[in-house]
Amino acid sequence: MPQVVVVGAGLTGLTVAFRVKRWAANVSIVVLEPRERPGGNIGTEWHNGFRVERGPNGFLDRTPAVPDLVRDLGLSERLIAASEGSRKNRYVFVRGRLHKLPSGPWTLLTTPLLSLHGKWQLFTEPWRKSQPTRADESVHEFVTRRAGREAADIFADALVTGIHGGDPQQLSVAATFPRLPIMEREAGSIIRGFLQAARQRKNEAKAQGVPPPGPMRMWSFREGLQVLIDALAQQLGEAVQYGVAVRSITPAADGSGWLIHTDRTHYTADAVVLTCPAYEQAAILQDCDRVLADEIAGIPYNRIAVVALGYHHEHCPTALDGFGYIAPQNTRRDLLGVQWCSSIFPDRAPPGFVLWRALCGGVHRGDQVDWDDDRLVNAVHREIQQAMGVTGEPVFHRIIRWPRAIPQYVCGHLERIARIDELVARHRGLFLTGNAYRGVAMADCVEQAGLVAAQVASTVVAASKTRTPSGDHHAPA
Repeated sequence: MPQVVVVGAGLTGLTVAFRVKRWAANVSIVVLEPRERPGGNIGTEWHNGFRVERGPNGFLDRTPAVPDLVRDLGLSERLIAASEGSRKNRYVFVRGRLHKLPSGPWTLLTTPLLSLHGKWQLFTEPWRKSQPTRADESVHEFVTRRAGREAADIFADALVTGIHGGDPQQLSVAATFPRLPIMEREAGSIIRGFLQAARQRKNEAKAQGVPPPGPMRMWSFREGLQVLIDALAQQLGEAVQYGVAVRSITPAADGSGWLIHTDRTHYTADAVVLTCPAYEQAAILQDCDRVLADEIAGIPYNRIAVVALGYHHEHCPTALDGFGYIAPQNTRRDLLGVQWCSSIFPDRAPPGFVLWRALCGGVHRGDQVDWDDDRLVNAVHREIQQAMGVTGEPVFHRIIRWPRAIPQYVCGHLERIARIDELVARHRGLFLTGNAYRGVAMADCVEQAGLVAAQVASTVVAASKTRTPSGDHHAPA
């Protein structure tokens, strides 16, 4: 029976294993996880009636990857959509107050976030003839060139801060938002590109006799995203082994597979899939391919502290029908943004209370992760007081620190990925995936996991047809 070892029991690793198990029934699979719990950065905690997400707060349905996984796990009926208000009402904190982000042409015309000159630059984007100044532009360079400096400083910064906790002047637009440069090349304009994409979706729906797709929505489960992780782990059962740290991997002496060396013993396999964070993958690959390991180690991460605070509802005068707000990283405030968790999904706080979750740190304020609890809570509370006029003290707090949180796709990232792909191709049966490569969102991770799982299943099944049986390679040696 072909043997597959997956390193890492985060969302990507669990999905790879789940898909391989479904698509190749004759493949034996094991998932090695150094921690005592699955899920990686995803997890839901329950404290005194407050439900706190450790990492992502939900997932967007911009691709069918996660909804299809949820369906295959039999969880579709347990999904809940984010509130309508959280989709429509999003804010930024600039110039000392909250401003609602524009949601259409009219609100763009009337928003105080842009000057008349800034609005003119934005609305004339379809007629702007400009060319990139370099092959791999930053997000800030791209948006400034297409829509003006004000739009870049406010809207692009807020978008990058909210998704990546990064600096738009450092991140590659082609790596972080690949559709934008494609739209510019194909439609000559971002605005025209979005309009053409909307028409195409509408025409495709009409041809299929189905309603046109609505706007993207965020989803979770009433009990939190832990539901998804637990379901995957349950499906895999004893294949997931916790508390097993992989130290290195090396090709088998006969060239037919891999040796996976752990802190306890070693395993053999026909294929090995590294899904753990990039810095862990780099350490594991040092003995196998130092050049490849060094390339992977070059992918930087930011530092994030999640600070969840609970308040009495009566102490919160600001309307809460929304997603929350972003403080653009160029303002260098004591937080990157606040999610109004109990307004987005139900059952996040006990009756009469609200739960908000602040993200602190990021690329430029990573030192905040090292602040003690009191300093972090007080800093976030002061920010919330200023932005939202809260009158009472928090009645609950929970802090989760991520010293290496979100990989940063800095300029040159796609070239690095191309070099990594070329080096990996030299090692038959080695596969790399995870949020360090081709997208940080849950949808990206699940989509990439499916693609890798298909490659793994095809590779090991083909290999099994060309070799003689040699016993259970999975047993620790």
